[in-house]
Amino acid sequence: MADEAPLTAEPPLEPPTRPTALAQEVPADEPEKGKLGSGKASILPAVSFKEESNLVSDLSDFQRRALDELKKLVQESLDANTLISPPPPSETAEEEMTAIQSDIKLEESSSYPVEAFGRATRGDVSIWGIPLLKDERSDVVLLKFLRARDFRVSEAFDMVKRTLSWRRGFGIEMLLEEEDLGDDLGKVVFMRGHDRDGHPVCYNVYGEFQNKELYAKTFSDEGKTGRFLRWRIQFLERSVRKLDFGPGGVNTIFQVYDLKNAPGPGRTELRRATRQALILLQDNYPEFAAKQVFINVPWWYIAFYAMLSPFMTQRTKSKFVFAGPSRTADTLFKYISPEQVPIQYGGLCADYCDCNPEFTINDPATEVIIKPTTKQFVEILVSERCVIVWEVRVVGWEVSYGAEFVPNSKFGYTVIVHKARKLWAGDDDPVIRGRYKISEVGKIVITIDNPSFKKRKLLYRFKVLPYSD
Repeated sequence: MADEAPLTAEPPLEPPTRPTALAQEVPADEPEKGKLGSGKASILPAVSFKEESNLVSDLSDFQRRALDELKKLVQESLDANTLISPPPPSETAEEEMTAIQSDIKLEESSSYPVEAFGRATRGDVSIWGIPLLKDERSDVVLLKFLRARDFRVSEAFDMVKRTLSWRRGFGIEMLLEEEDLGDDLGKVVFMRGHDRDGHPVCYNVYGEFQNKELYAKTFSDEGKTGRFLRWRIQFLERSVRKLDFGPGGVNTIFQVYDLKNAPGPGRTELRRATRQALILLQDNYPEFAAKQVFINVPWWYIAFYAMLSPFMTQRTKSKFVFAGPSRTADTLFKYISPEQVPIQYGGLCADYCDCNPEFTINDPATEVIIKPTTKQFVEILVSERCVIVWEVRVVGWEVSYGAEFVPNSKFGYTVIVHKARKLWAGDDDPVIRGRYKISEVGKIVITIDNPSFKKRKLLYRFKVLPYSD
C-alpha cells in the first residue's frame, strides 16, 4: 500500500459530509482519464417463492374451516389425554422407521434416556417450543401440518399425533440440553446470514465427506451413524426454535445444497443415513423450507430431476432451483445479498474471525455488471479527513484491478494505492481489501478492466472510519 498523502493547506469542506460512491462504465479502448460520470450501481431484485400467509384473515373459507376442525380435534384429544399415545406405524413407513430406530442405538452409559410415552395436558404439550392451542403462534404450527397434507384434516391430525409421539420418544427436550453433537461437522451443515426476504440460510455441503477420516468418524458403525442422525435433528431443532412463529413472522429456512464433490451412490452409509434423516425431517418438520437451491449441480443430477419433475406438484417444484458451477454465484445473488453469501460461493461473507474486522455480514455491498471489453471506475468522493476502507470482488475474475487517490487540489498529486495487476479465478484470496488514510479533499478511484468478451459482476463496499494521526 502506498504512503499517506501529504497534508495540504486546503481545509476540508464545511460542514463535512459523508463520502459517496459513484460508478460508470468506460469502454476499454477509451483513454484511462475519460470523464467520470454519476451512474449508480444497481442491486438485483429478489426472486423468491411466495409463501402462503399465516394470517387467519388471509385464509380461504375452506382453509379456516380446516384449521378450526384441526384445533377441535387437538382439544378433544387433549381433554381425553390421548394426544401423545403412540399410533401404530403405517405399512409404508414401518420398514423405514425400523431401520432408523436400529441405527439410533444409545449406549448403556449414555445420558440420552428415551422418554416414556405418557399422558399430557394442554399446558405441557408443545411442538418446536410453541404450546398448542395457546395463541396465534399455535395456528402457524398447525397450518404447517395442514399444508403438508393439503388441508386434509384427519391426515394432518394424525401427523400431529405422530410428531408429538416421536418427539417424546426421541427425547427432543433432553437432546437440546446436550452439548453440540456435531463438533466435527461444522462445515457440513451450517447457518450463515439471511436471504433477501429475511429467511435464515442453511448450507448443506456433503462434499466435505470426501475427507476419508471425517467419513469414517461419522459413519463407520451404527453407533456413529446414530449420533449423526441425532446431531442432524439437534441442529435443525435449535435452528427452528430461533424462528418467529408469529403470523407475519419468518418461520421457514432457505436451504442451499452444494453438490460439488458430493460422494456418489457408492457411499452406502452416507446415502442410508441421509435417507433416514430425510424421512425424519419430512415426517416431523413439515413446511420449513422457504426455498431449496442446489448449486454446483452436475448435468446428470438435472437430468434425474427432469425425470421426477412430472410427478411433483407445481407448489413443490416452485421451491426448487438448480444451478451448475458457472451459475452458482449469480443464482445465489438472486435470493441472497452478496454480503450475506459465503466467500466460497462468490460472496463477501467471511468466516467469523479477526481476519476481516472492518466489515461484517450486515455491511451492504453494491453490485455492478461490467460489460465485455470495458473498464469500470468506482469513485469514492471524500470531503473530510478520514480513513476509507473497501472491499472489491469480481465474480469469475480474469480482470485487472487498481486503486488510486486523486486529490481535488491542483497542487496535489495522484497516489497509487494499489498498482494495477491481473487477477485470476484461481487466486488464493478472491476478495481485494484496501485501506487509505485521507487528509485532503479528493477521491479514491478503483479501476476494474475487463478485457474479455464475457460480462463480469463487480461487488464492492466501503466505509468511513475516523481519521487519526
